[in-house]
Amino acid sequence: MTASLLQAPRLHRTVLANGLTVLVLENPVADIVSARLFIRAGSTLEVAHQAGLVSFLMGLLTKGTERLSSMAIAETVESVGASLGTDAAADYSVISLKTVSADFAEIFALAATLLRQPSFPLDEIELERKLTLQQIRSMQEQPFTLAFNQLRQAMYGEHPYALPGIGTEATVSAIVQSDLIDFHHQHMRPDNVVVTIVGRITPEAALAQVEQALGDWPVLPQPAPVLALPAVTTAPTCSAIAQETNQAIVMVGYPAASVTHPAYAALKLINTYLGNGLSSRLFVELREKRGLAYDVSAFYPTRLGPSQFVAYIGTAPENAATALEGLRFEVERLQTTVLSDEELQSAKNKLLGQYALGKQTNAQIAQLLGWYEILGLGVEYDQQFQDMVAAVTVLDAEAVAQEFFHSPYISLLGPEDFVAPVAAAQD
Repeated sequence: MTASLLQAPRLHRTVLANGLTVLVLENPVADIVSARLFIRAGSTLEVAHQAGLVSFLMGLLTKGTERLSSMAIAETVESVGASLGTDAAADYSVISLKTVSADFAEIFALAATLLRQPSFPLDEIELERKLTLQQIRSMQEQPFTLAFNQLRQAMYGEHPYALPGIGTEATVSAIVQSDLIDFHHQHMRPDNVVVTIVGRITPEAALAQVEQALGDWPVLPQPAPVLALPAVTTAPTCSAIAQETNQAIVMVGYPAASVTHPAYAALKLINTYLGNGLSSRLFVELREKRGLAYDVSAFYPTRLGPSQFVAYIGTAPENAATALEGLRFEVERLQTTVLSDEELQSAKNKLLGQYALGKQTNAQIAQLLGWYEILGLGVEYDQQFQDMVAAVTVLDAEAVAQEFFHSPYISLLGPEDFVAPVAAAQD
């Protein structure tokens, strides 16, 4: 595949009469077809008392329709060696499938049926609830997860991004069948869906199969709900969880830009420079040179709404204060320290190289195309993103750091004797 998906003349985009968008990219190299059915419905649509509803619903899509049991669905997929799965994210949900080309029509038709006609059987709801609660309880034993949940809630307050995608024990325990049916009826609709198909299939054949499976899906008379997210109005805090662990978790979080913000590409570059890999600034300075870190990194999620730039370190409890100082110094020094041309170019090479490697398979390309489309960026964003990264200058990076890297939210977890004094010192 070429560097830009748009350079391939085989990419076809069609909008059906019912508003469903179809993207097809013919790639005949291997006898495989991958597809994604993206739904413009993520956890941002949840209210606090229903946190985890979308993840719960997506987990149940493959568990039964009016005519098919969960076992029948699994046997249909496995009998031809295909894969079929679901996932839920903050800004969207997705059904994923992969088959050999000869079996694509059958498995795609099955995926379309699961999307349109899930039955949410009561026994499957209870099984899904049991499994989800076990997962939530398991996550509550993971120090990193606890520290990050604390940070996210402090940063986002009443915004839906504050809610854990999987939900809480209380909210998952309260989900009933009618909640799932109502959400599905309101949000799972053709004008909220993007289908991407990549592999050994012609655009004409792919479009015919989508038309057959989803073309008669009626449009609801009322328009699709418009997502109106509240503003993030919280103020920076320092929070600590006392837990007798062998290492302390120290996190700093800076409110950051959405994917549509002009600073997005520069922040992705800074994230690569600071926290991506063994040659990253945080790893070299805090682990290799100062010996402070068991684990150290940074991440900057792509979000339609306000995102967050997070740097974290796992360290010996007695080093918690020093580790916090080191994290803040390495991030905030970028406000006044201009990267060298070599440092910036190295970050660009790494980011764009990893980006290229992330769209080698049919499945990766189907994911990327649909992701850009469902976020409202359009497939042309594939090239636009690369151009924006290439255009970032050292002064751009400094200006973005000055805009975003001040007054972080702080989350600590570890033995009380070590983290409590650190938290108190921030007040």
